[in-house]
Amino acid sequence: MDYKKITETPSNYDHLEQMDTTSILTNMNKEDQKVAEAVALAIPQITKLVDELAVRFLKGGRLFYIGAGTSGRLGILDASEIPPTYGMPHTRVIGLIAGGDVAIRKSVEHAEDDTQQAWKDLMAYDINENDVVVGIAASGTTPYVIGGIRDARANGLITAGITNNPGSPLAVEADIPIEMNVGPEFVTGSTRMKSGTSQKLVLNMISTALMIKIGRVKGNKMVNMQLSNNKLVDRGTRYVSEGLGVDYDKAKELLEKYGSVKKALEEES
Repeated sequence: MDYKKITETPSNYDHLEQMDTTSILTNMNKEDQKVAEAVALAIPQITKLVDELAVRFLKGGRLFYIGAGTSGRLGILDASEIPPTYGMPHTRVIGLIAGGDVAIRKSVEHAEDDTQQAWKDLMAYDINENDVVVGIAASGTTPYVIGGIRDARANGLITAGITNNPGSPLAVEADIPIEMNVGPEFVTGSTRMKSGTSQKLVLNMISTALMIKIGRVKGNKMVNMQLSNNKLVDRGTRYVSEGLGVDYDKAKELLEKYGSVKKALEEES
């Protein structure tokens, strides 16, 4: 396929080892400032994905992220934060990484080179037409991700591909390509940097917008968060206090009675 692999183009900077620390950090920061602009250009495609997701989620569908290396870890991170933040079961947003859970902490050699493994991993979850699969690969060429997206699409699922190489194989295979040209990395080819940052921003946007659209947020508050530690109990108490116009002690009493901010606000309004 004829396309320019931007993620492998030379850095805009050279002789990095000769820079002083302030210059290294300043120049990295200059590059990072380009990321949000690149993500902004992808909002129309992100919108399509979120709208497709919301329809399917309300029918009981799930969101699956698939990736390898940094991209896979970012998907797992986003998925793992949905239950405590929005009170959703951990079975609704799921992150899968080439090489399995051991690859979260340690690189698994050649795991990303298997074009069939992602679909096998997805099939273990009895995947169906209400589910949505999002592949994440900075290069857009990761076999594990491309194979999973291709198989998911062939089986009637909506798919999306998050990549930093416009026109890449992943972008071509996905129903909804989300392409962010962040330019060359500060360290040539190190896609854990700007590319990874752009992926994190997009994943935040996808899952947060989805949770808002399916009713897991009220006003601007995380009213369905899990009350799993003192900080979150305190936050929930303040939400109830603000929402009902009662003092802190009364709000805490109501929160303990109903077990969630949302239920306390609904029952006492």
